[in-house]
Amino acid sequence: MYLPDYNGRSLVNLMSSLGLNFGRDNGVYPECTALAAVDLSQYKNIVLLVIDGMGHRYVQSRDGLFRSHCAAELTSVFPSTTATSISAFMTGLAPQQHGLTGWFTYLREVGGVTAVLPFRLRGMDSELTQQGFDLAELYQHPVFFDQLNCDSVVVSENWILDTTFNQAHTGKAQKRGYDDLGGMFDQITDCVKHREGKQYIYAYWSQFDHLSHVHGNQSEPVAEHYLQLQSATEKFMAKISDTNTLLLITSDHGFIDTTPDKCITVNDHPIFMDCLSVPLSGEPRTAYCYVKLEQHRNFTNYVDLNFSDQLDCLPAQTLIDDHYFGLGEPHPKLSERIGDFVLIMKENYTIKDWLPQEKPFFHYGVHGGVSELEMFTPLILLEA
Repeated sequence: MYLPDYNGRSLVNLMSSLGLNFGRDNGVYPECTALAAVDLSQYKNIVLLVIDGMGHRYVQSRDGLFRSHCAAELTSVFPSTTATSISAFMTGLAPQQHGLTGWFTYLREVGGVTAVLPFRLRGMDSELTQQGFDLAELYQHPVFFDQLNCDSVVVSENWILDTTFNQAHTGKAQKRGYDDLGGMFDQITDCVKHREGKQYIYAYWSQFDHLSHVHGNQSEPVAEHYLQLQSATEKFMAKISDTNTLLLITSDHGFIDTTPDKCITVNDHPIFMDCLSVPLSGEPRTAYCYVKLEQHRNFTNYVDLNFSDQLDCLPAQTLIDDHYFGLGEPHPKLSERIGDFVLIMKENYTIKDWLPQEKPFFHYGVHGGVSELEMFTPLILLEA
């Protein structure tokens, strides 16, 4: 079991270093130890490129630009998944403070388990904004970009650039969209070459994550895409030579591959299902269970008897006490967003339930757990 190191080696500490360089108060989270010897103030442009799903172990297993310029390994946050990590990049805070605890988070305010990035109830296609809910008011997150004393830019795919989540988390930053890998680097190049003054550029690339889910992280399509990423990055660095730019490349999490026989489908376990008061939330690798009060003993007994080889079942409050989610004062809603018990999967097991309106699917690559492959992300440094 590998947990986040919020004392200097996590994604949150990376954001602390970047924020401090641009005048932000970091609160309880110290600077990133891997950047202790780097004078960030000397650069005109600092670019943070987040390649979704590109774990540190993946980078270290393959030769090339990324491995040769990898300065350190960082830890993700808990759980090691996009919703918690992207929220950390956008707010500069750990889940302990931003309160989003997985792709699916139970929000009492809207009355159900919610996919927090697309902002819709689980199993539903319509955004909660159509029911009158305001994401910014509901999440109440600080915007990282608004706390900086420099110009800032967000570079993201066109299909997510103006989503409700992005609108609530980009603040004063200029938003630039793209359709493909070349388009992303073109947008960054234009900012670096033609904008005056110091600036912070945040760029996000999702395709590595998508291919890893569909084909498996160790698949040939992912390997081919990885080579494309390195080649495009090399060309980009050549284009922006002598611009006094620091490019930092990292990820929100890594991946572990699995197989259908390693998935526990709880719909096949009616005793388990009858103990729950709401559907599972969190992730297939870290599931939050809201258990009827009178069923606590039945639930833990059933889990111990049937699933002890596949998962660890922990009281939810233990995870807050042991700093899985972060340091300092917790979000006022954190406790109610992680249920009564948390199931943390062992090896490459997953757990899933299906609502009647959901169409079952299977991902060969998964994340959200506490394995070495999922938890560690690279920190790659390139200068131009």
